[in-house]
Amino acid sequence: MNSTRTGANQPALRSHNAALVLDLLRTAGAAGLSRPELAERTGLTPQAVSKITARLRTEGLAGDAGRRASTGGKPATALRLVPEAGHAVGVHLDRDELTAVMVDLAGMVVGVRQAPLDLGAPAEVVLGAIEGAVRGVAEEASRRSPGPAAPLGAGAAAPLGVGVAMPGPLDHAAGVPYRVTGHPQWDGYPLRDELARRLGGVVVLDKDTNAAALGLALRAGAPESFAYLHLGTGLGAALVLGGAVYRGARTGAGEFGHQTVQLDGPPCGCGGRGCLEVLCLGAVARGDVAESARVLGTGAANLVALLDVDRVVLGGRIVEAEPEPFVRGVGEVLGALARRRTGAGQGAGGRPVPVGVAGGAYAVAEGAAQLVLAPLFGKGGER
Repeated sequence: MNSTRTGANQPALRSHNAALVLDLLRTAGAAGLSRPELAERTGLTPQAVSKITARLRTEGLAGDAGRRASTGGKPATALRLVPEAGHAVGVHLDRDELTAVMVDLAGMVVGVRQAPLDLGAPAEVVLGAIEGAVRGVAEEASRRSPGPAAPLGAGAAAPLGVGVAMPGPLDHAAGVPYRVTGHPQWDGYPLRDELARRLGGVVVLDKDTNAAALGLALRAGAPESFAYLHLGTGLGAALVLGGAVYRGARTGAGEFGHQTVQLDGPPCGCGGRGCLEVLCLGAVARGDVAESARVLGTGAANLVALLDVDRVVLGGRIVEAEPEPFVRGVGEVLGALARRRTGAGQGAGGRPVPVGVAGGAYAVAEGAAQLVLAPLFGKGGER
């Protein structure tokens, strides 16, 4: 994965205005937008838009999408994003499974690799598994693209970078995990830099919940503020406020699963007692999904009351296995609190905050890929 690439490259993406144009083309899809439409929506002059789009076309990032119907003058040519001009790999490190996906500039998954993983194995073993999955998914995507297959670092499917998402806590800025619950041996390990050395390219590291939330925030119609709650092998959360992922001053925001809700509750792997995580997972282990949803709803209500978010989104393998009872259970708790407490569990107009499911089998891995791609569109900023 070297600095020589076909398709997307950095010079065309340095300008903030170019990022605005690219993002509009991304959201417009195959129908594209004309230059006058781009000028109107960005507030840029027609001359500036013409220069930007000419550069994007030269770089292979934009192409023709047909002509608009004439309104009396010369029909305008619409432009579209060229999705295959760039790719990124997203890796989801769960405690027992590794998922790697390659996505194009439009966010379409063009390759998938999944394998068992022991996150508690020695770092060299885990790094080797990641490296193998990244190279494997890149080669798979190359086979699907026109022309001969290319090795990692060359050809149309060569990734712009690799995003890695894993359980927290971790330092996103430094690329270093801390004491992951159940796996304290990762504390302080330079995972991002070691993986970048192995792959020879850009690597970004973030929490699994933040990655998933970023991917959700980029979807059409996403609310400006929401809480993403992830219940799988552990329980975590991410916050999107004002359209951006909120990581906090020390990048540690969203350690949702280890808030104490039962002072004399069962011991948790973090060293505390009565944490949301141990209570939710314990109820699931007993086969009591309704109780797990009720506990999760209690934590969700705390977040809603504190932050007044627009929506609660649920994800993770446990939720995906039985989404309906979790949506219903969390929604009932939010609704009950909305009736009992002034403002708690309510949105605008006093209505309970809606609850939904993230959807998609690879939501975390896809979001990890967006850690690399989103900044190219002026997105992915943090608060």
